[in-house]
Amino acid sequence: MLNIILFNKTTHTYLKNRLTHYNALLILGMNMNQSIYSKITDALVNDGVIVIKNAFNPKLSTALLDSAKNEQDFHRAGISGASNLHLNKSRRKDKIHWLDESSLSQKEFLSFANGLKEYLNRELYLGLSYYESHFAIYDKGDFYENHLDCFKNFKNRVVTTVYYLNDDWGEDDGGELIVYDEDSNFLEKVIPEANTLVVFMSEKFPHEVLPAKKRRYSIAGWFRIDKVQ
Repeated sequence: MLNIILFNKTTHTYLKNRLTHYNALLILGMNMNQSIYSKITDALVNDGVIVIKNAFNPKLSTALLDSAKNEQDFHRAGISGASNLHLNKSRRKDKIHWLDESSLSQKEFLSFANGLKEYLNRELYLGLSYYESHFAIYDKGDFYENHLDCFKNFKNRVVTTVYYLNDDWGEDDGGELIVYDEDSNFLEKVIPEANTLVVFMSEKFPHEVLPAKKRRYSIAGWFRIDKVQ
């Protein structure tokens, strides 16, 4: 019994220290990223969408690309609706792997996202509850048809992020993100160059990914207001 009590006390202290360390990293990340948080917030209010080139230290996109290439369990992405998830290769052909904290680069990226969640909640009162994100691989010929990230009458995803990891990517390589306004008029074409961050309101901007002409890496993410799935 004594050993169990000592173990519980040690475990409690360990978990408490871990939580303190995590909170310290979150606060540090928020302080370091105040400028970009402010820029994103202003753009969401005024335009609803923003494209930021050279968003972070380029070492982060390089490390995340390495992390994506080392992952082994990518699977075919599905088309989600209000109550189901199904494969539809005629609409999208990418493969995904959900981010976790298995590498320092993923921890750094998720720390940035969590800081942005807190900032948006504080400044815009969005009530965001959590952030989810996944690596996405588009092989040659892969695409994703025009779609909205937030489904009609099913409000869950509020703010979308896309972060690109591709070095030496030009217009001839395809795979561009095309963003439309609420009336389906062309708004923006984004070349998926490394260290480019795109943020937009999920329910307002239809978008598509044009066919890639070589393997293309990105991280797609969403700030949500429902419960953690």
